[in-house]
Amino acid sequence: MHRHHRESYYVVDEGRILEFERGDAAARTAAARVPTAAEQQLAFRFSRFSREKGIQLDETLRAKLAEAMTTPGGPGVDPDSGEPGPGGIAGTTVPAGFTYLGQFVDHDLTLDRTQVGLGEPVPIEELLQGRSPTLDLDSLYGMGPHHSSSARFYEPDGHLATGTTLGVPFPPELPPANTDQKGFDLPRAGETAGGTRADKRAALIPDARNDENLAVAQLHLAFIRFHNRVMDRLAERGVPEPLLFHAARDTVVKHYQWMLRTDFLPRIVDPEIVERVFTRGRRHVEVPGRTRPGDLPTMPIEFSVAAYRLGHSMVRPAYQWNSVFRTGGPGAIATLGLLFRFSGTAGNLNPAPGPDPNDLGDLDDPNAGEGLRLPSNWIVDWRRLFDFGEADRADLTVPEEEFNVAKRIDTLLVDPLATLPTGTFDGRGRPAPAPVQRNLAFRNLTRAAMVELATGQQLAAQMCITPLTEDQILRGNGGAVLDGLTAAEREQLVAHTPLWFYILREAEVNERHPGTLTGVGGTLVAEVFHRAMEGSRTSIVKHPGWRPSLPAHRPRAFTMTDLLLFAFEGDADLLNPLG
Repeated sequence: MHRHHRESYYVVDEGRILEFERGDAAARTAAARVPTAAEQQLAFRFSRFSREKGIQLDETLRAKLAEAMTTPGGPGVDPDSGEPGPGGIAGTTVPAGFTYLGQFVDHDLTLDRTQVGLGEPVPIEELLQGRSPTLDLDSLYGMGPHHSSSARFYEPDGHLATGTTLGVPFPPELPPANTDQKGFDLPRAGETAGGTRADKRAALIPDARNDENLAVAQLHLAFIRFHNRVMDRLAERGVPEPLLFHAARDTVVKHYQWMLRTDFLPRIVDPEIVERVFTRGRRHVEVPGRTRPGDLPTMPIEFSVAAYRLGHSMVRPAYQWNSVFRTGGPGAIATLGLLFRFSGTAGNLNPAPGPDPNDLGDLDDPNAGEGLRLPSNWIVDWRRLFDFGEADRADLTVPEEEFNVAKRIDTLLVDPLATLPTGTFDGRGRPAPAPVQRNLAFRNLTRAAMVELATGQQLAAQMCITPLTEDQILRGNGGAVLDGLTAAEREQLVAHTPLWFYILREAEVNERHPGTLTGVGGTLVAEVFHRAMEGSRTSIVKHPGWRPSLPAHRPRAFTMTDLLLFAFEGDADLLNPLG
């Protein structure tokens, strides 16, 4: 597998590669073939967790279900914005930054991030480090500073490279926006790179997906700064230069895993499930005793194609981004379309050409736009995406009306996700796809059909979990309204509920922890995270006595706000350069 956009899965227990046409999510089936020996060695390894394949919805029903999932609705939800109205139930208390942290983690978990060409020789130690579904941040590190395929991501001393934003005249007389800001953009290929304008603005990072929208791009940059700060701290404490990079990576990865286990996971999964899995072990996914010690984890396609697509439901249609792009600010509020636009993989880093910020048609052209760097007025204000009050930093908080919370996890996606820019699925520069193929819900449902994914009912039975009722599947609780389905289509949906939809419905009707994964989805996500940490060469699961050593607001704790505070030196001017 050469690039993440290729829809191919090497399923180890079936001994075959499922391969789709690139950019075509509407295909009814996937071609299956036996992998070559080289492919078996280098392929990112998937597995099928379910004991049997599922019966799939036909394309017409998938399209109707996708339309229902991207049509704003449900009680208390504004039909125009998809935002919760007075008394609405679509909001959560989860800071919106965790939506995009989840996407960053997905890119560390679910596909090949090392960008080594198929057949290119890889030393076995790097194969173990860089090509397994573990939580080891190879989406950040690639194969390290001394490997030819990754050296361009680094400075000569082992620090990760950063880029410089481009000063722009808007708003006038705001120096941080009007001047270049070193260290606040991802490093980019620049004018010396050949090819299209898209090639020139490409981020020099191991996984291009981390520049598909501005929120995850700025998060990737925060992790770059986190690594660099850890490098500096260890150097000051006398770690010898030959050991410095590996010591820094070990520290970064363990603190990252700790933050995921204690801060991120309990916000999206029933905390009781997380605690059970991490204290008493896994019951379902690659259970100890059924795997040999030292076996690398595989990635269940049920997780990759369904369960961990939960974050698509958490996306908001717009964000209070910084002092410029917010309600009442000099610029427009940061719509989801603008977050796509101000990225290199899906966007062109240029302002919208017309009055509609969500008109993304020009982004299909790889030569559209002149910008090669992020404009300085689009640097994120982290205080609006993460709650620093949780870290006892009231000086780093914003008024409640300017703070962003995630949308709750349910069966509704905001409607901008019905019209994805083609750069998000490797379709840029190709003939325009059919409108339904731009719909993220349709693409998710179709990917699952292509790999004959088990249904929600099948996994509930296999895992001995009480299944959803017919009423819960059809009516839910303020999510997708299925009135447009015929009686026969409803019957088909109830009998063979696509796993992704089923897991989102579980969260939607979760009475104990509304809007968080439970049942099939919660168990699968928690156990895959546990296995991914256990299988990492650097692992807090294999070393249960390990505790965080970096500064934190509580002793022996480490949260995402702690990570950002360390990465940006606790400095308001770095966490929020635009003031």
